[in-house]
Amino acid sequence: MRSFWMLVAAFLFACMGVLVKLSANQFTTIELVFYRSLIGVAMTWLVVRHYRLTLRTTHWKTHCSRGLTGLGSLLMFFYCITELPLATAISLNYTWPLFMVLFSAIILKEQLHWPVITALAAGFIGVIFLLRPTVHDDQWVAAMLGLASGFFAAIAYLNVKQLGNLGESEWRVVFYFTVICTVITGIWLLLTAFSPVTQQNIHLLIGIGITATLAQLAMTRAYRTGTTLVVSSLGYSTVLFAGIWGVLIWNEILPPVAWLGMGLIILGGATSGLLGHKMALKVH
Repeated sequence: MRSFWMLVAAFLFACMGVLVKLSANQFTTIELVFYRSLIGVAMTWLVVRHYRLTLRTTHWKTHCSRGLTGLGSLLMFFYCITELPLATAISLNYTWPLFMVLFSAIILKEQLHWPVITALAAGFIGVIFLLRPTVHDDQWVAAMLGLASGFFAAIAYLNVKQLGNLGESEWRVVFYFTVICTVITGIWLLLTAFSPVTQQNIHLLIGIGITATLAQLAMTRAYRTGTTLVVSSLGYSTVLFAGIWGVLIWNEILPPVAWLGMGLIILGGATSGLLGHKMALKVH
């Protein structure tokens, strides 16, 4: 039951994707990230103030690294959502566990065993299966950006892990991430232009901010109270929810080989993470 919160987070993340896609013809990607982050800052600030939590930190360098890589991932992910079928975009972003295992081997010098290598290969073969039938010639830039969003998300999650090891609370990590995203995209928009916010579209912006923030909170609670491996596996249900929304709203019927590709990405990500965790336990 504790891991149920990950299903809540997955559903909310898929809902956020829906709202981003619905907003694409009225706002730019930068604007969507700005409003999503601004609302996140407001919500986390209210909670921090209510519970009298401290935001003091001495780990600015790591927070900035997490903020910049997370912002890059978010910008590319949102753009990918506006250009590709929702389930395809989210699947590409969810390649981050595959990159995470690679980074663990390259940066943390963790040894890769053949079962993990096989799982990684299955995941990246899944990417090929997913892209080949569903991406048109004019969508390859968006597809590559979606894959890059997974790459940068993996770096961001490594930073989050480092911040956790340094004793930083989840609230401080989320707060400074949203602050960095808000400031950078806000300055960017001040130097360019804002699209008009009206009574007809403001609910989309508020919805993106609320669903994204609540999803982060639900995910945080799931990881804190549930079994890590079970929670991580349930996180991939976002792809399923996104696929259902895509069919219901935009009639995005993907071919069977695309679903096979998504299945391989999920299998590769979940299995490599599980095997990597078991190998680490044996080593330590």
